[in-house]
Amino acid sequence: MLKSSDKSHEINFIANGSKLEGDLTSEGDIRIDGHLIGSIKTQGRIVLGEGGLIEGEVLCKTGIIGGEIKANIVSEELLTLKSTAKLNGEITAGKLAIEPGANFTGKCSMGPLVKDINKRTHNSNSHEKEQTA
Repeated sequence: MLKSSDKSHEINFIANGSKLEGDLTSEGDIRIDGHLIGSIKTQGRIVLGEGGLIEGEVLCKTGIIGGEIKANIVSEELLTLKSTAKLNGEITAGKLAIEPGANFTGKCSMGPLVKDINKRTHNSNSHEKEQTA
């Protein structure tokens, strides 16, 4: 059984050769070595392995990207693009680390702006729930 770095949650894992279509929500860490078509929302860390591919929106606390993302990604804290990463989309992150060799095409917003966006996203989601209830 895989455990996350904070030892309180298990790691969700999509293995190499697997393909998942749909949205994934988790409180714990997520590792993807396969292909995900859909959005990911986690309060933990997301790790995208070298062979992994995500096509959809990504919301996470921290992220380590080694594979390919065709989507927008929001990382509350640190987002790391490894040398094998290929990201085509918009990045919103508290901090961004890009290794030499990584490929990034799109826009990037960093710093205090991220916390404001997260607050607005959380408040709008709460407001939407109140309207539909």
